[in-house]
Amino acid sequence: MEAAATRCYRHPSYETYVRCTRCDRYICPDCMREASVGHHCVECVKEGQASVRRARTVFGGAVRGGAAPLVTYVLMALNILAYVVEVVRSGTVDRFGMLGAVLVDPDGGQYYYRGETYPGLELTGVADGEWYRLLTGAFLHLPPDTSFGVMHLVFNMFALWNLGRIVEGQLGRARYLALYLLSAVGGSVLVYLVSPETTAVGASGAIFGLAASFYVINRRLGRDMRAVNRFMAGFLLWMVISAAFTSWEGHLGGLLTGGLVTFGLAYAPAKLRTSATQLAGGVVLVVLLAAVVAVRTASLTGTL
Repeated sequence: MEAAATRCYRHPSYETYVRCTRCDRYICPDCMREASVGHHCVECVKEGQASVRRARTVFGGAVRGGAAPLVTYVLMALNILAYVVEVVRSGTVDRFGMLGAVLVDPDGGQYYYRGETYPGLELTGVADGEWYRLLTGAFLHLPPDTSFGVMHLVFNMFALWNLGRIVEGQLGRARYLALYLLSAVGGSVLVYLVSPETTAVGASGAIFGLAASFYVINRRLGRDMRAVNRFMAGFLLWMVISAAFTSWEGHLGGLLTGGLVTFGLAYAPAKLRTSATQLAGGVVLVVLLAAVVAVRTASLTGTL
């Protein structure tokens, strides 16, 4: 009695005598995939690829093997686009810059706010519920008609380009974006605590956060710290010197926030170094920053 012909499980019209070494099903040449031993079918290859864990850095970021720093490009583009909007619409900084609490008259004049309002003067800033300023101010820069002008944007984008590529490569895109935004907000929160009457703009707070992250990353990876220490010393010296004409509060707030976030990513126990735990930590930090803003607002408005 003649044995029945064996056929490919995906192509029944094809007679074959070769089996997949994983699932033992018959496969034709079109379905064969070379393996270390014998051949695998298409489905077994897909299952094997899905079960392979993607390589990650010690901070949880996916190793992308020279992939473009996409988030850094996007952040630079957003800052440049915001500057174009400033040029086209002159009131952009007044409307979206980081401002804690001032009284504004109908002509745009600003006056200190001491918990009381007066006829003809309107409370403006975070204290009046404009919380979006905590973030939007970090994407704006000094208008072109000021003394520093466009160079404010150029210097910040140069620093973002140099630091961002390194930090993004180690933290991964999602963690890097979270670090940038949290550092920006952290800088604005310190501005609100110390100088609520001051309008502050610029990506400097976020960039100081990247600088702190760069420092922590190098320490965690055990690299030679001599050049890194010189770099950080220069950043800190610039923060002191620039205090005469920039928002040192924004710089310091971003530096502290960026360092804290990266320290948590780098030195948390291994069992806590999961995406879910890191996300929870980020949410807790956001809640804490929001609580600080709420308490400061209550203090300024006399409702505490």
